[in-house]
Amino acid sequence: MPNKKISKKIEEPVVTAVTFDKNQAKLSILDVADKPGVAAKIFGTLAKENINVDMIIQSAAREKTNDISFTIMRSDLEKAKEVLSKLQKDLNAEGIIFADDVCKISIVGVGMKSHPGVAYKMFQTLADNGINIEMISTSEIKISCIIKSKYLDLAVKSLHKAFIG
Repeated sequence: MPNKKISKKIEEPVVTAVTFDKNQAKLSILDVADKPGVAAKIFGTLAKENINVDMIIQSAAREKTNDISFTIMRSDLEKAKEVLSKLQKDLNAEGIIFADDVCKISIVGVGMKSHPGVAYKMFQTLADNGINIEMISTSEIKISCIIKSKYLDLAVKSLHKAFIG
């Protein structure tokens, strides 16, 4: 009888933590030109003012323009609004909108990259609890969502229950 090697793969948890950041504000620059250098000008100007940017989302171009949304620390919001109002004219942007009633909720885990459906489960869990997602950012080990601050406790509890147990 031939030797058979039996290997057991110990399954690591897909999601190992639910984290959050309450110190978030969201800004959007509307209808900026879809051309090289626009994002560099926006984020270079913010960097010169020592405003750290976290999540960045750029929409698909429409009529040669797009929207750029990003998050910063809430404490930098007033300074960022001043900077962007000056840039709005230079960039011929349609407008600037902001929200300071948002937070970031994230799920983290090294097993996520090899398990399909993790993002779906996160988004469905939030939806099942009536929580709208305003922004999404992903990496190999983390999925983060910007949501309204008033839903933070519910989001943390429901995601923890869904993924951690």
